[in-house]
Amino acid sequence: MSDTYTVRIERKGFEQGIKAYDMVEKTVSNGGNSARVFVPKTWAGKTVKVLLLEPLDEEER
Repeated sequence: MSDTYTVRIERKGFEQGIKAYDMVEKTVSNGGNSARVFVPKTWAGKTVKVLLLEPLDEEER
């Protein structure tokens, strides 16, 4: 894939840019005592970052 993606995060005066080579958007599922996101099998062994794109409700914390 020749496309790259740039994600810019701004929060409370903190700004970070991330260059990525691929991107998928998923819904997090329950997984016992944790939660999980499935990504393509070809990503196994690679470094990834998962971004929360919406705020948590106070009762979910």
